Amino acid sequence: MAGTVEGEKIDVGFAGKRCIHSRNCVLGDPHVFEPNAPGQWIHPDAASVEKIVAIAESCPSGAITYVRKDGGPQEQPPVVNTVRLRENGPLAVHAEIVLDGETFYRATLCRCGASENKPFCDGSHNKAGFAATGEPPLKDTPALEARNGPLKVTPTANGPLKLEGNVEIVTGTGHTIDRTQRTFLCRCGHSANKPFCDNTHKKIGFVA
Repeated sequence: MAGTVEGEKIDVGFAGKRCIHSRNCVLGDPHVFEPNAPGQWIHPDAASVEKIVAIAESCPSGAITYVRKDGGPQEQPPVVNTVRLRENGPLAVHAEIVLDGETFYRATLCRCGASENKPFCDGSHNKAGFAATGEPPLKDTPALEARNGPLKVTPTANGPLKLEGNVEIVTGTGHTIDRTQRTFLCRCGHSANKPFCDNTHKKIGFVA
């Protein structure tokens, strides 16, 4: 599912292709985001604009978006681009993401290799029994001159995710693993140096 539901003061968008069913929205306000509804499940006029904005901006996958019509500020890119490692799960990216000709601010990208919706996570890591720590060893890296700006994400053919731009790779608890302007992150699920690529995708015949 995808589309926009118009409200009086705010329009709410939903991109089903990117949704990982984290349930942040339905737990945030089930009157706005109605769980298990047989039809229309988004009701933009059921809460304040500020509350809907807060819920949308907490959506890790970026599936929920909004356009304010009350003159208030629209969503802005973060002041620090980050890739957070989810324990035994995907890569949660918060940045001015440029991917396949689109620009958006939040995405949850597959790193187990099993998603049927690559490069996005679809929850397949749970069924696949994917194991990868969200707290790998930290590296002593110098601070970047700039910490924001466009982050180009390129899923390379049968290979890793190439990231180009200012970005900090951080653990699930927020400790910095790396600060870089160019890196390759494993998405085949088999690197011995996760979250970074070590070319294992070539040995296992990863296809994506």
